[in-house]
Amino acid sequence: MKILYVGDVMGEMGLQIIEKVLPKLRAEKSIDLVIAQAENVSEGKGITQADFQRLQKAGVDFCTGGNWSLHREDIIPAMSDPQQPIIRPVNYPAGTPGLGFKYINDVLVISLLGHIVGKDAEKPVDNPLLIIDKILEAEKSTHKIATIVNFHGDYSSEKVVIGHYLDGRVTAVVGDHWHVPTADARVLPGGTAHISDVGMCGALDASLGVTYGSIIPRWRDGIRTRNALEATGHKQFNAVLVEVGETGSANSIEQIRQIIS
Repeated sequence: MKILYVGDVMGEMGLQIIEKVLPKLRAEKSIDLVIAQAENVSEGKGITQADFQRLQKAGVDFCTGGNWSLHREDIIPAMSDPQQPIIRPVNYPAGTPGLGFKYINDVLVISLLGHIVGKDAEKPVDNPLLIIDKILEAEKSTHKIATIVNFHGDYSSEKVVIGHYLDGRVTAVVGDHWHVPTADARVLPGGTAHISDVGMCGALDASLGVTYGSIIPRWRDGIRTRNALEATGHKQFNAVLVEVGETGSANSIEQIRQIIS
C-alpha cells in the first residue's frame, strides 16, 4: 500500500496546487490513499465544508488537523462524524467537539498537537505521549493495514522524540506546522517512517504562505500586523510518500517537492 501525506494546504494557492499536482501524481505513483493537513485551508485559518469538498474532489481522501482545526464552525459536524474523513488533534481536553482519530480503508489516522509557539502556547492540551499510548492500546485488536500519526507542533526536539517513541508501533509519524520541509525523512530502526516536518502546499514566494509586506514590519518595527496571504508568484507542493509493508511497518519514505509558476 502507498500512502501520500500532503503538507499544510495554505489558502487558495494551496488549493490550486493540490488541484494541479495531485491527480497526476496519484496516477503516476499508483497511490492508494492521500492524507492532507487541512488546518490552514480556508484563508489560512481552519477549513470550510466547501473547501473540504474541494480537496476531496482533487483527490484527497482524508484530512488531519492542527491548532486552527476548530476555527470554522461549519466543519465541526463532519469532524464529529466517524464516517467523515476529517479529524482535529486528539489531545484537546475532554469535551472539545470533534474526533481526533478515525479509520479509512483499514488505516488508522491520528492527529496529535505538540507545543505551539506564540499565542497558542498556553492553551491546555493533554500529554501527547500518554494519549497516543491509550489510543494504541484501545485499538490494538482492531484490524488495520497501517497507522499514520500526524504530529502538529513547533519544537524539533519534540517531533524527533515522538518519532522514536512510536518507532515499531505505528507505520509513520509525520510532523507538520512549520510549513518548511526538513531533510530528515527516514525509516527508523523499528520500521516507522518519520519526518520532522513535511512542509506546505501554497505560495513559495512568501513567509510560510504570508506576504513579506505583512510580516516584515512585525519583526523590524514591533508593529502588530495582520497576516495577508500571498496570492501571486510560484507555488510549492510538499508531501511524503510512505510504502507500507505486509506487517504494517514502513518499507520506505520518499519526500516529494514540486514548484510550479
